[in-house]
Amino acid sequence: MDSGQWTVEKRSSLGSESFGREDANVLETGCLSIIVLGASGDLAKKKTFPALFNLYRQGFLQESEVHIFGYARTKISDDELRNRIRGYLVNDKTASLEHSESLSKFLQLIKYVSGSYDTDEGFQLLDKEISKHEVSKNSVEGSSRRLFYFALPPSVYPSVSRMIKKCCMNKSDLGGWTRIVVEKPFGKDLESAEHLSSQIGELFDEAQIYRIDHYLGKELVQNLLVLRFANRFFLPLWNRDNIDNVQIVFREDFGTEGRGGYFDEYGIIRDIIQNHLLQVLCLVAMEKPVSLKPEHIRDEKVKVLQSVLPIKDEEVVLGQYEGYRDDPTVPDNSNTPTFATVILRIHNERWEGVPFILKAGKALGSRKAEIRVQFKDVPGDIFKCKKQGRNEFVIRLQPSEAMYMKLTVKQPGLEMRTAQSELDLSYRQRYQGVTIPEAYERLILDTIRGDQQHFVRRDELKAAWEIFTPLLHRIDNGKMKPNSYQPGSRGPAEADELLSKAGYVQTHGYIWIPPTL
Repeated sequence: MDSGQWTVEKRSSLGSESFGREDANVLETGCLSIIVLGASGDLAKKKTFPALFNLYRQGFLQESEVHIFGYARTKISDDELRNRIRGYLVNDKTASLEHSESLSKFLQLIKYVSGSYDTDEGFQLLDKEISKHEVSKNSVEGSSRRLFYFALPPSVYPSVSRMIKKCCMNKSDLGGWTRIVVEKPFGKDLESAEHLSSQIGELFDEAQIYRIDHYLGKELVQNLLVLRFANRFFLPLWNRDNIDNVQIVFREDFGTEGRGGYFDEYGIIRDIIQNHLLQVLCLVAMEKPVSLKPEHIRDEKVKVLQSVLPIKDEEVVLGQYEGYRDDPTVPDNSNTPTFATVILRIHNERWEGVPFILKAGKALGSRKAEIRVQFKDVPGDIFKCKKQGRNEFVIRLQPSEAMYMKLTVKQPGLEMRTAQSELDLSYRQRYQGVTIPEAYERLILDTIRGDQQHFVRRDELKAAWEIFTPLLHRIDNGKMKPNSYQPGSRGPAEADELLSKAGYVQTHGYIWIPPTL
C-alpha cells in the first residue's frame, strides 16, 4: 500500500462515525479554508500552526482540499509569515528529509492577508482570497467549509465576529459551513462572560461556536470517560462511600516569565482553575451520559457544575511567590494570586461530603498536572499499615503521562512487613513508538469534523463562572490576601494545613518514579 492510499484509508476510518457532529448531513470532505486570525502572534506560531502542520503531515488535511490563511494587522508578505513560523515547525526530532519535504509543501498552502479587526476592507480582501481558493478547487458556492481560528485577545472577539458575519460567511447552504474557534479567557467574571457570549451568540448559532479549552484535548483527560464507564471495578468504588477526597493539581516550576502584565490582569484562578481544572473535575464527577453524543456528555457536565456549593473563604488559600512584584509590568501593590488551593463541594447523592481540592501555582518545586483520587482507610487494619498511606488512583496528565494505583503490599523477605507500591501504566513504556498527539491537533480536527464533545457550551461556561465569580470579586476588592511563598517551594504552608483539614493524608517515604525504557 503506498502512502497516498494509507492516508485516504486513515482519514476515512477516523471520520466514519457520525455521532458527535452537529449535523450528519454536513460535508466532511471538499474545499476547506482554515483562517488563523492573529497569525503573527505567539499563540498562532507556537500552537495553532504547529497543530495544523502535524495534522497535514499525518494525512488529515489534504493538499487537494485545504488552504490556510493568516490574518493580522502586521504588514508582511506570505514568505515573511512562512519564515516566522518555520522555526516552530522543525526540531531535532523531526529534522528528516521526509519532514522537510512535508514542511515545504505545507508552507506553500499558507497565504497571508493584512487588515484591521474592525473594518470591512481587510475582511473583504480576506473573503476575496478565500473565494479564489474555493473557485480554484472547483467548489460549488455554498458547499465549501470555512474555519476561523481566533488566536486573538478576547477584547476583539466581538468586532472580528461581526466582520466575519458581514463579509466572510459561506454564502449559501449546500452542505458547507462556517465555524469559529475562540480561545480562553472567556471573560473575567460572570457578567463579562455573559456579555461576550451574547455578542457572539447574536451572530452565530451555538453549533457554529467552538470554545476551546486545550486541557480537554489532552490524551489522559480524554481517557477519563473510558476509564470510568468501561471498567467494571471502578463503578462500585467511584462514590462517597469509598473515596475520601479528590485532588486536581497543576504545578509549574517557573514564574510569569515575561507575561507578568497579562497574568496580573487574570491571576491563577482565572488562568487555570476556573477553566482547565474545573473541566477535569466535571469529567471525574459526572454521571454516565446516555450516549457519547456531545450534548449528552455536556448535559452531565452542566449538572455537576450546578451542584457545586458556594465556595467558603475558610476553604481557600491564596499565595503569591516572592519576587513576583519585581516584574516591571506588575504593580507594586498587586494582590493577584500566583497560587491557589480551593475546595469545592458537590451537593448530590454520589459526592456529598467529598472535598474536591483544586490546586494550581507558579514558581513551585516541580512541574506536573495530575488527578489524585484518595480512597478511605481500610476498616480493621490488622497489618497496622495505616501510617504508610492510603490507596490512591493517580492520573498523571503531564509530563510523563501515566496512570497508577498506589497499593499496600508485602515487602519481599522473611518478615511480614508492608510497603507502598503501585500498579503502573506509563504511556512512554507501554506505548513505545506511539506519538501522543498534542491537544490542539485533536481539537482542531474535532472542529473540522463538527464534534463539540470536547468544547465548552455556553450554559456550561455560565455555570462555571457562577461558581467562581463571588470569590474572584472578593479577591479583586482586596478582601482576601495572598500569602507569600518562596519560589521552588510547595507553596504557602497554609495550603498543606488546609489539605490536612479536608482529610487528605500525605504519603511519606514513597515517591512514584516514572519507569525508564
